[in-house]
Amino acid sequence: MAMLRDGRLAAAFDHASTSYDLMTSASPGYAAHLRRSARRLGLPGRGAGLTVLDLGCGTGTSTRALLRAAPLATVIGVDASAGMLARARAKTWPESVSFVHAPVEDMAEVDARGPYDAVFAAYLLRNVADPDAVLRAVHRLLRPGGRLSVHEYSLRGRPSDRLVWKAVVNGFVRPWARFHGDAELYRHLYRSVLEFDSAGDFADRLRRAGFARVRCLPQPGWQTGVTHTFVAERP
Repeated sequence: MAMLRDGRLAAAFDHASTSYDLMTSASPGYAAHLRRSARRLGLPGRGAGLTVLDLGCGTGTSTRALLRAAPLATVIGVDASAGMLARARAKTWPESVSFVHAPVEDMAEVDARGPYDAVFAAYLLRNVADPDAVLRAVHRLLRPGGRLSVHEYSLRGRPSDRLVWKAVVNGFVRPWARFHGDAELYRHLYRSVLEFDSAGDFADRLRRAGFARVRCLPQPGWQTGVTHTFVAERP
């Protein structure tokens, strides 16, 4: 099966959007791990006076994590899926939160609101056709000294990490996907995790895009070795 990209991937997320929050809420630690990655941005003053971009915000769980970490920040969520954004917009938000429907490869409206103090990208980079181009765009959007936190799967470490991921997918994700008619999307997501960079390779990718002070930090629990926070800074 070919990987889903661009419009096909957005359409698949549109279809899955009605059940997506229910699925992720059944994953132990899903929201807590996003909050941990948001805190790792280390935004000062509870985010007062700062503008933060949430790339690939989906239904807004990552946006909520950012608000927990920086409740006084202005947060702009961006996603290519109209269905996922509709679910996000239907939730209750402070006036400091807004959403933009756009693919990360073409963010003219987002660009016009920059530069940004920080960018959060959760479960995004492995799903774009050209992650290097997206990272270069993020680098451009950040002000000097601006911070990036990438919350992402990276399995090319211990063989046991891949076994954990396969067990989770086969035991829960695939049955869920078949029941809800989203098998194509979740086959794509399964493969995208297996084929994505190792933690070291992704850290190198960040450095090639111009980022400095790159660090890879683990998540706790069953996601140790499976999901990581990559933090970096624009010099």
